[in-house]
Amino acid sequence: MTERSEQKMLLGLRRLKACGLVVDDLTVNAGEAWGILGETGAGLDVLAALLGGNLALVRSGECRLPPNLGVVSFARQQELFEQELREDDTDFLNRPDPGTPARTFLANTKTHAELIQLFNLEHVLDRGYRYLSSGESRKIAIMEQLSKGVQVLALEHPFDGLDQISCRELEQQLARLHATGLTLLFLCSDAADLPEWCSHLALVQDGELRHAGPAARIKPMLASLVSAASRSQALFQVKVEDMRREAARHPMENDNQPLVVLRNGFARYGEVEVFKGLDLTICPGDHTLVTGPNGCGKSTLVQLITGDHPLCYSNDLTIFGHRRGSGETIWDIKRHLGLVSSDLHRSHRVSGSALAIIVSGLFDSIGLYHKPKAEERWLAERWLVWLGLSHKASRPFRRLSYGEQRLVLLGRALIKQPRLLLLDEPTQGLDSANRKALLDFLERAAAEGLCTILYISHRLDEHRSFFRQHLQFSPSETVQPFRLTPAQLSV
Repeated sequence: MTERSEQKMLLGLRRLKACGLVVDDLTVNAGEAWGILGETGAGLDVLAALLGGNLALVRSGECRLPPNLGVVSFARQQELFEQELREDDTDFLNRPDPGTPARTFLANTKTHAELIQLFNLEHVLDRGYRYLSSGESRKIAIMEQLSKGVQVLALEHPFDGLDQISCRELEQQLARLHATGLTLLFLCSDAADLPEWCSHLALVQDGELRHAGPAARIKPMLASLVSAASRSQALFQVKVEDMRREAARHPMENDNQPLVVLRNGFARYGEVEVFKGLDLTICPGDHTLVTGPNGCGKSTLVQLITGDHPLCYSNDLTIFGHRRGSGETIWDIKRHLGLVSSDLHRSHRVSGSALAIIVSGLFDSIGLYHKPKAEERWLAERWLVWLGLSHKASRPFRRLSYGEQRLVLLGRALIKQPRLLLLDEPTQGLDSANRKALLDFLERAAAEGLCTILYISHRLDEHRSFFRQHLQFSPSETVQPFRLTPAQLSV
């Protein structure tokens, strides 16, 4: 290596072995923009942890990191959330603790006022961090690093959880910052999420970083490499036939009454109104797509349905024929619900293996608090096989990659054969192969009437023709429910 190249080098990983990840050589020089692509469970999370300074993962080799490197990752967002929970003084205050205002995480709001405005964050800066939507917390995490004036910024799945407008604005602003000298690393599981202007590319496959180099050299081979991975690496292998057999063993109530009826629905946090005037009816087979910008109330709607939002009892809301607040038990509702959401994901802070988390779906608990019966364990083991994770049955949930955790939560939701499946951005952290496999499964499950699906997504490529209703939240804090034909929903 020449003296000049040595001066330019900001980050170097050589002959590195770290907790299932092997890197022969990754050299990042000042001013470069790297796109690093890896399928679910391939090792991107390990790379993000290394870049975040977790050198305890290193078994051998060289890991050279610059002092002013910032990392935005799911793990960092989880860390902030758990910190907020530890400092929650609700019990002492005798009122909800608003928590740490979002602006506290930004070193200088005045310097980055333009970015804050572009990211539409002005209205959330005084809101407690744990009350932010997943997309808003992702934006704050990015702004937290930018406000520190980092020289190198690594972003794990940076566009997951962001609406389409926010994705475009984020990419544009990162391109502008890159042009002024910011060195960037994009760690993504979907090639479509890599900015076209990346100067360098690398591929992580089977725990090994390969094919690292200038984009002009790597890009021609990228399509074939990704295609090969897509054919062989989809972990999600759940079959409708398997679900049908399980459903036959545990037949559900079969009636045509609405699953959800919400009249003139509203939601707010403190004095801030999220939405109002929402009329929504979901009957069996009314598979519903929910879209809208970050922070408009999509996840809040799910919390109203599940009963995890305190205003569910103030609304005119009926679930499975039970009016909320009429004396129904929690289990009367939740035994028929399957849920995957970012809120549920970050709430899984308890210790437990992948197997235990899936079993817990039978009891709708966060964690498993008794030894499972032989039949329960056998069923969970089958689900791990269908999810491609049987070899990680005993691994602690939080030691799985974020995408693998998402798959486990999908198994947790599906194991009890729910009548209503609530999926709030379920594909976060998943590669394109697993996203397609999940959506293909849902399409068949919908066609065969195995469950009714409410699906929240920001991704246009997830709009499938089986959705019969489209609930679109608008930026004006109102909602417009309307029906779309399959042709209108196809992309």
